[in-house]
Amino acid sequence: MGQLIVVYLPWVLSAITIWMTLLAGNLHPKAWLVGLVNQLLWLVWIVVAQAWGFIPLNAALWAVYWRNHRKWSKP
Repeated sequence: MGQLIVVYLPWVLSAITIWMTLLAGNLHPKAWLVGLVNQLLWLVWIVVAQAWGFIPLNAALWAVYWRNHRKWSKP
């Protein structure tokens, strides 16, 4: 199962990242929530693949996406 995650999840992650970027470019209010879900999936991939060098990026994107979600959610 781990090998399937390592091999195939990056394809899903790429598609979600492209979708989220398009949503953000269209100022869609849910763009950053999609990004947060994607970061959770990235974290799964990082742990299974033992790609620990991506942890700082993952943590930073969690913070940025959460910040952006909060800013875009204000009336």
